[in-house]
Amino acid sequence: MRDDTWDAALHRLQRQAQAHVLVSVVGAEGSTPREPGAKMVVTAESCHDTLGGGRFEYQAIARAREMLATAARGECVATPCLEAFPLGGRSGQCCGGHVSVLFECFAGASMHVALFGAGHVARALVPLLAPLPWHVHWFDSRPDAFDAVEPSPRVDCRPLDAEAPAEGIDALPAGSHALVMTHDHDQDRRLVEALLDRPDIASLGLIGSRSKWASFRRRLSEAGIDDSALARVRCPIGIPGADGKRPYEIALAVAAELLTFANAEPHATHRGVTPSQWRDVTGRRATY
Repeated sequence: MRDDTWDAALHRLQRQAQAHVLVSVVGAEGSTPREPGAKMVVTAESCHDTLGGGRFEYQAIARAREMLATAARGECVATPCLEAFPLGGRSGQCCGGHVSVLFECFAGASMHVALFGAGHVARALVPLLAPLPWHVHWFDSRPDAFDAVEPSPRVDCRPLDAEAPAEGIDALPAGSHALVMTHDHDQDRRLVEALLDRPDIASLGLIGSRSKWASFRRRLSEAGIDDSALARVRCPIGIPGADGKRPYEIALAVAAELLTFANAEPHATHRGVTPSQWRDVTGRRATY
């Protein structure tokens, strides 16, 4: 279904941090259905705009969805992909030309943050995270906790069962970064215990002092949680040296700490489309 133009779809999907591929014609020879500059946006369920239709577009959509499937498995597809499509013979089209297409995959949210509690620090933190390509899963057990929260396409506000606060944890995506900062210490402890049962949680932070964590650690140890699991918990949270106690100061320190997790992966020596890839597809030497 092509319900809007590629640029409108791109803007919407980027704001919502939904996975998509921008498919662009970057080169053409002979007779082709569209000229360089033509673009479409492909998601797992829909397509927006057109590269001219026909077998060529079908193949381009299939290639884009292969990239999306790879991204959904957590594999890296950040590098743009450049491919050539002949429009004759076995391609099923009789244009007779040749099209070079660039595929740019945006895997949606590059990081998931599970935030438990909607107190002063959390309310200062969420606006700092909202513009980033991250998805925030925000929980609170109080019925009016989110009444004054401005809607954001990347922030999902969810109720938390005060009697069973751990129930929402099972639905968190693997690799989520969890932050526990509710209004209730007992709720905090039960959440930490439940989060430690998820070995695929990327990081676990608990707001509070070292004395709070010492008390929690003792009780969690008595509950049978071993030292290696307890070592996963960060408390206090925030980058070292940021010792301010105002909610906004704490929020800034926590956001900065999360950024260090997001940027922890080393960069490859070669990134993006290389000159040799351009040569292979276009048949002529790339210049920069």
